[in-house]
Amino acid sequence: MGSNNTRHVVPNKNGGWDSKKGGAKKASKHFETKKEAEDYSRDLSRKQKTELVIHRKDGTIQRKDSHGNDPFPPRG
Repeated sequence: MGSNNTRHVVPNKNGGWDSKKGGAKKASKHFETKKEAEDYSRDLSRKQKTELVIHRKDGTIQRKDSHGNDPFPPRG
């Protein structure tokens, strides 16, 4: 999946959390809590059928959730 097909929940260096489209330099929206950023980003990701990438406070990836065009769909 290309970077345009992702939505990221990332920590903001000034505190709080941001929702960013993959490859974007600026956040789409800022939140005080990670949960708020996740909820907003998950909703957008479902509507846009993109992959949601949730990061930890240190910036590493915590988990990924695919909401469309999964390159490895389960069989059966």
